[in-house]
Amino acid sequence: MPKLSVTSEVWPLRTAFKISRGAKTQAEVVVVTLSDGEFSGRGECVPYARYGESIDQVIADITAQADALDRGMTRTELQDAMKAGAARNAVDCAYWDLEAKRFGRRVWDLPGLETPAPEGLVTAETLSLDTPDAMREAAKKAASAPLLKLKLNGENVLESVRAVREGAPTSRLIVDANEAWSIELLRDIGAELDALGVEMIEQPLPAGNDDGLVDIDCPVLLCADESVHTVADIPRLARLYDMINIKIDKTGGLTGALELADAALEAGMQLMVGCMVGTSLAMAPAMVVAAKARIVDLDGPLWMAKDRDDGIEFTKGVMALPDVNLWG
Repeated sequence: MPKLSVTSEVWPLRTAFKISRGAKTQAEVVVVTLSDGEFSGRGECVPYARYGESIDQVIADITAQADALDRGMTRTELQDAMKAGAARNAVDCAYWDLEAKRFGRRVWDLPGLETPAPEGLVTAETLSLDTPDAMREAAKKAASAPLLKLKLNGENVLESVRAVREGAPTSRLIVDANEAWSIELLRDIGAELDALGVEMIEQPLPAGNDDGLVDIDCPVLLCADESVHTVADIPRLARLYDMINIKIDKTGGLTGALELADAALEAGMQLMVGCMVGTSLAMAPAMVVAAKARIVDLDGPLWMAKDRDDGIEFTKGVMALPDVNLWG
């Protein structure tokens, strides 16, 4: 019967992270530790205001489960006890870490888990929203990255993509609008984005206002992010998007993320695995799902002024396996 510990932490970023909804200069996270006296498991979540979450509310939601944990609540029972979201994510990932330590095996080698080891994952490196000229300069500095992700809003879209392409002529490109485009803009620029080598457009339209995508003939893959949270979303989204972005903070942990991945693949969709801006402790569980994905976007630690001890190593865009002292 594991004992629960919950803490909040603030991790300064090396530079401001800007998207269409605003900017941040630090990552505010919640860390859960589950200890059984012999082993301890950890999980990190990032409460996200876009989904009505805050540090205080997430901590309250987690601590409300302390008695149930004391009575021996299992990871399976956790899925019904808490709703999908950041709070359940931290607890669920701590369970996985604890289970791995009890078995003396890595998470992806646990009995009954059919997923490959997350070896050789190439992650996108994100270019923050800025002017086209500034994004060109940022692209030049990141030109050796195999995959770049551009944060965009509804302004200067083609100019920004052209500028990045000039700065990083050999990098693969994906773009993320974070719900900032209109359907008319998407229709107007889809072909030109394709000509510039953009492989995927992430969440072009606002969640809940994306039904019009059913009539869009876009040459670039369309990926749902803010529109997708759990398996229940797949039937609707499979008509609108080519792929989904799985984030464990949205699915409520690795357990829900693996279920969502299987449902999306069964529906004929492709997978992207993404992250909030967090430390390597938050990336490690997502890597397990990312082993099944076409596109991986787990560069959160690269935005940290300083990452956790035993953090994930990134070499030319390739992620090393998580250290056993970090997670799993």
